[in-house]
Amino acid sequence: MYRLVSASLLLASAAMLSAQVPSGNSAPQPAPFTTAIPDPVDRPYSGTITLDVDATDVTRGIFRVTETIPVAKAGPMVLLYPAWLPGNHGPRGQIEKLAGLVITAGGKRIEWTRDPVDVFAFHVDVPAGVKTIEARFQFISATKTDQGRVAMTPEMLSLQPNSVSLYPAGWFTRQIPVTMTVKYPAGWTAAGAIPAKVSGSSYTYDRVNYETLVDSPIVAGRYAKTWPLSPRVSLAVFADTPGELAATPAQIDAHKRLVDQSVKAFFSQHYDNYTFLLSISDNLGGIGLEHHRSSENGVTPGYFTKWDDGPGRRNLLPHEYAHSWNGKFRRGAGSWTPDFRTPMRNSLLWVYEGQTQFWGYVLQARSGIVSKQDTLDQIAAIGALYESQPARQWRDLLDTTNDPIISARRPKGWSSWQRSEDYYSEGMLIWLEVDSRLRELSGGKKSIDDFAKAFFGVRDGDWGDLTYTFDDLVTTLNAIQPYDWRTLLTQRLTEHAKGAPLTGLERNGYRLIYTAEPTPSFKSGEKARKVVDLTYSGGFVVGANAEVTSVTWGSAAFDAGLTVGTMIVSVDGVAYSDDRLKTAIAATKDSKQPVQLWIKNGDRYRQVALDWHGGLRYPRLEKIGTGEAGLDRLLSPR
Repeated sequence: MYRLVSASLLLASAAMLSAQVPSGNSAPQPAPFTTAIPDPVDRPYSGTITLDVDATDVTRGIFRVTETIPVAKAGPMVLLYPAWLPGNHGPRGQIEKLAGLVITAGGKRIEWTRDPVDVFAFHVDVPAGVKTIEARFQFISATKTDQGRVAMTPEMLSLQPNSVSLYPAGWFTRQIPVTMTVKYPAGWTAAGAIPAKVSGSSYTYDRVNYETLVDSPIVAGRYAKTWPLSPRVSLAVFADTPGELAATPAQIDAHKRLVDQSVKAFFSQHYDNYTFLLSISDNLGGIGLEHHRSSENGVTPGYFTKWDDGPGRRNLLPHEYAHSWNGKFRRGAGSWTPDFRTPMRNSLLWVYEGQTQFWGYVLQARSGIVSKQDTLDQIAAIGALYESQPARQWRDLLDTTNDPIISARRPKGWSSWQRSEDYYSEGMLIWLEVDSRLRELSGGKKSIDDFAKAFFGVRDGDWGDLTYTFDDLVTTLNAIQPYDWRTLLTQRLTEHAKGAPLTGLERNGYRLIYTAEPTPSFKSGEKARKVVDLTYSGGFVVGANAEVTSVTWGSAAFDAGLTVGTMIVSVDGVAYSDDRLKTAIAATKDSKQPVQLWIKNGDRYRQVALDWHGGLRYPRLEKIGTGEAGLDRLLSPR
């Protein structure tokens, strides 16, 4: 129990406790929080690391690694496992899946000691006269989803070099040369950004620096097909079955337009070649992860074969592709680090991810991978979600950029009140407002496309890193169209507004409304997630087996006592079904009687009243006025 106490009582209590602590050396003292790990220095590493990976044990999901590391001198040396990974925005390296580590020199074992502070670091003492050391270990893929992402199946694998390698502390990773060879199962095909010489089932990849290696994942599999999308961009697809590779010419043309529209938007290409790595699988773990010259995209079956059922996850590729410009080439100064041990500072993720989210939706519409109407409907759903989130009243958007470190995407019971990584989609709404104000202030002569050209369309062909600060954003925007951008952006990042920042929609000619019928995009999303989404019709979502999967803080469902994990047993005295629940909620619009629910939490049953009288409500956008609006022009192909 908490209670208030006076300051004088606190001081008196502190004095009494102090008097009880023994003096001298007998009082416990904290151990020094120090670590003997050298800081990275921007100097060339002596020699080239050789990394050999055996990726043939696809039945058990085990990568076997032999790594030969040159050493410059005898004595203390620290080997690091990558911890802070770009794209993850936090210390998400899967150190728990590294096993069997044995280090030798000249065939003799060298004992290692894990650092007591940084558990990703291993200390070794290199004997005199030794020029190389050898590390052998395994990376053990999850075989069930409760162990993490499944990275290897009997049909395909996802090889992230950071998972199967160590690197020496004390150097910028861009200064450490590496050559990697991977042996795959016989008959498999592999794809990635780094060129390779192929001999049978072994691929020997060109020598690159360690930073580039970590940024260059590989997907390999039994069933694969690659389509060229442009002279410099390709789509490499891997699937559980050959049937999932049956893309139509029209579908491939849409991906070609994605490349074309992206280059037109950003006015540059910051890669020598780029590969979309797309896995279509029920077994390999899904993923969406950006890299400078490739992206990892994992979707469930139906990407091509169920194209007409709805947009599905087709927003994934536009989003990850936009990251080649935003997040990889241009990166917030705090997010750039010299190695994978230095912590990232994520305060600009509302640009890194928020503007990429913005471009993902814009480019999907411009390319036709997703229709303009479906894109408008998806934007409506995003606006409505943040309009319903009361957490904006206490936690500002800027603070959510800490979420990759705070929660690392662990499940939350009350995400509508706790907030999550809202810098993605709420950040997108900010950039919609920037576009709308650019258009309005310039009389329609300027738009976000001018910002993209100025900010990303520099140093064409350079696939290095160009960092930026908040001041750089403001300066660029002011050069395009003078305005108090600093105040506007600061307000949107730090305000505690009740509703979502929907000004950008309204200034660009659309308003958010709710109707009794869901849009096709909304229905498609429900089907894909296997839920009944009543977020705007009482404040909850019901998933498989009548289990509540989300409850909005302060909603009618919240007041009724529903929580994540609640099982709904009956609706108005009749056994639960999805349709019965929706019918009962629809009837509340013309009734003052609440919906009666029998619910179950654990072994406890109880009856509750869902006191909601708004009927069924689904978000959509409604045009303000007539004619072509700013949002129409934004989503039109170039």
